[in-house]
Amino acid sequence: MIRKPIVAGQFYSSDSKKLKNDIETLKPKDTSKISAKGIILPHAGYIYSGKVAVATVNKAIPKKRIIILGPNHTGLGKDFSIFSQGKWETPLGDIEIDSILAKLIVEAGGIIKEDYTAHAREHSIEVELPILQHFFNEFKFVPIVCAVSTFTIYQQAARQIFNAIENIKDEILLVASTDMTHYEPDSAARRKDSLAIESIVNLDAKQLLKRIDTENISMCGAGSVAILLECCKLMQAKKAEIVLYQTSGEASGDYSSVVGYLGAIIN
Repeated sequence: MIRKPIVAGQFYSSDSKKLKNDIETLKPKDTSKISAKGIILPHAGYIYSGKVAVATVNKAIPKKRIIILGPNHTGLGKDFSIFSQGKWETPLGDIEIDSILAKLIVEAGGIIKEDYTAHAREHSIEVELPILQHFFNEFKFVPIVCAVSTFTIYQQAARQIFNAIENIKDEILLVASTDMTHYEPDSAARRKDSLAIESIVNLDAKQLLKRIDTENISMCGAGSVAILLECCKLMQAKKAEIVLYQTSGEASGDYSSVVGYLGAIIN
């Protein structure tokens, strides 16, 4: 099965040469690298969140097998939907699904299930791919779309992924796709997001979900991040490092209603 891009020409350029140039323009001067177990990336248009995403991917040592967890904005498909075979097209070329790893994940538990419908119109995973391609060159990946659920379910999904990868010799990078607070004044977004970020730095998914609820933080990929944090802890992760946080106001100049963007590395 071939999955064609749905936001090329909108969120990022559909022209390969321009897309490469856009990404390279956003690249920071810092060349230091970290061997990450997981990274957290935003998924808005590159004009808004591209700097955060590029800075974060640029800091991670490339790996050949990637699992990308993204939120479900459309409501289509199963709650935890894995696209288990085929290729995804981007302007920078096709990326092959890691069908062997996908099969292992499906067989390792009952939360994450094979489903293609949830991926058909969902942009949260697609937007990350050209940036990963630019810095990592060739890799295989497994896309998983995640619905809103409970901490217990997220724990079970994380355990399902971990059970599938714990005996694999290749290093695997987990990616969680999320935007932070949506459409609030810049000062309010930063205050709320700082609480969520503190929980992420603490590798505390349970606290993160509680704060999202009590503080009414409109973070769209809470489930993706919770699963990533829980899985990284199973992988013996010790710390999370914030690479960059910005809001859309820094690109648009409009600070009255912004979206927050976070880039983080877990290792």
